[in-house]
Amino acid sequence: MAGVIWIVALVLVLFSVAYVGYGRYLQQFVDLDDSRETPAHKYQDGQEYVPAKKPVLLGHHYSSIAGGAPIVGPITAALVWGWVPAVLWVAIGNPLLGAVHDFVSLSSSLRHEGKSIGYIIGEYVGERGKNMLLWFAFLLTILVVAVFALVIGIVFDGYPQAATASMLYIGLALVFGFWLYQLNLPFSVGTVVFVTGIFATVYVGIQYPIALFGSEFPNASDTIVLFGETAPSFVPELGFNANVGAWVLVMLVYGGIASILPVWMLLQPRDYLSSFLLYTGVGGALLAVIVGTFVTTTSQPLEFQVDAWYGVFGSNNAAYDLMPLFPLLFITIACGTISGFHSLVSSGTTAKQLNRETDARLIGYGGMLGEGLLAAVALCTIGVAGIAGAGGIGTALPNFATGGGVILTAFGIPESYGAPFMALVLASFLLTSMDTAVRLSRYMVEELVGTPRTTAQTYGANRYVNTSIVVIVAFLLLGTGSWEDLWLLFGGANQLLAALALLTGTVWLANWDRSKQLVSTGVPLAVMSFITIIGLVWVAFYQVLYVRLISGSPGFWTWVSGGGQIVINLTLIGLALSLLRLGYGNIKSSRGLGDEAVAADGGEPSDDDR
Repeated sequence: MAGVIWIVALVLVLFSVAYVGYGRYLQQFVDLDDSRETPAHKYQDGQEYVPAKKPVLLGHHYSSIAGGAPIVGPITAALVWGWVPAVLWVAIGNPLLGAVHDFVSLSSSLRHEGKSIGYIIGEYVGERGKNMLLWFAFLLTILVVAVFALVIGIVFDGYPQAATASMLYIGLALVFGFWLYQLNLPFSVGTVVFVTGIFATVYVGIQYPIALFGSEFPNASDTIVLFGETAPSFVPELGFNANVGAWVLVMLVYGGIASILPVWMLLQPRDYLSSFLLYTGVGGALLAVIVGTFVTTTSQPLEFQVDAWYGVFGSNNAAYDLMPLFPLLFITIACGTISGFHSLVSSGTTAKQLNRETDARLIGYGGMLGEGLLAAVALCTIGVAGIAGAGGIGTALPNFATGGGVILTAFGIPESYGAPFMALVLASFLLTSMDTAVRLSRYMVEELVGTPRTTAQTYGANRYVNTSIVVIVAFLLLGTGSWEDLWLLFGGANQLLAALALLTGTVWLANWDRSKQLVSTGVPLAVMSFITIIGLVWVAFYQVLYVRLISGSPGFWTWVSGGGQIVINLTLIGLALSLLRLGYGNIKSSRGLGDEAVAADGGEPSDDDR
């Protein structure tokens, strides 16, 4: 039986070659030059435009992009189609598509004063294109909130120890924020104290695991059930059980509150503390696979407990009888290979903090390779753990912690400690991604509204109103109780946003220099557009409309949720096709291939941006 060391070896070799070779080529291709002043220096204001040292900015950027998706996606794909197609898509697709996407998003923003991809596309195809991209990204953030809230609930139900640890982790982040910004106490001392506290929460969680409802918790038999075995009728089971549903409600409320709080109070200290969990979890697991294979022994052999290949239409683990490898593998793995969400972080956020232009290679291209390493860790853990337990793919997600606990025994760490720690790592990523998505959705609505002129716009720009709308719509989308439908819808939408970010980069390159080759961004753009649109059509019409609504016995809320998913799905496709048409028209014009105006609806790029 093959060992998971082959996954580690493959990704480390291919990613290293790609960073040294292709990453260096891309750096020269976009003409990164340290003699050119970056927006961080040009517009330094001490708030948004702040030059950051390369290692510091890499840590912030990585903790912002590395959420739970590169864990959940590869795990699901490996259990449906086998670990070989999953690892190949991560190992090959990440450096050729995902890392290119992140690097070009960062570089294009760097050349447009640190502005977002929405602003950049608007410069070339007009205000209408900018607004369409913002609406697309807004709908995507709602899907992120819904999916990640559900996955957090599943993880907390599988590992109640992680629920306790996560609550304490959030509390420590709040206290750390006051330590730094209100009490003005030493940063280095606070780092030691609170990072130590984060790791101590794992021990507390093991001693005092908590659940909201229920009676059976195989991974923590001494779980403290706070509100009894039976939940009231208003708590949804969401396809699993009432404890999952209750945690989803709690997480949605948390996400709404966290997104409204000032960034110094929770977001900044939490991201900083989570980076230590991230580096320890990813780096420790990769090193443990190597050590456990060649030096020490682990509690069980580090060999695959899932098949290398289950077939083109999926295994018995799949949620549906028909789950074709193409196009569903690609939108299932999602962020481990390419993620449109990263373009929102790279452009307009990270770009405002670049100290030197050449730093973009490590932070943009290298940062995405780091996310691929997280996907590799996820494949290793599920390879070791398999699909232990019944209940389908959704309930197998906590096996990331189970397999991680086995891997960490290479360092002499008992599984009873290693597994809850890996569950906390997963939960912390999910929490970060979820409430960041709520905050980003608020920013997008405010940008779309601009200066309110009507009562409706005034309400739309109100942070409490638009945050509540996001959270409520996210909850309604969960009504079908199907994790798989939502995950594929999220994955498709996220990768379609990546295609639009690549479109933005391609348009920028075409207008910058007519002699620039457009293959490096154009081919990934075409591949991701084709795959994701077909995938979203499949999810909307086969999985949701045919299986869930027509062939099933749906109740009222299933119809509401399923109908909402179909509407969002088709809206995303329509917005994407319209933007692709506008972008293609601009490229034809810039290359002298047609008579279209440079901007499809009257907008005109500035002379500096040509």
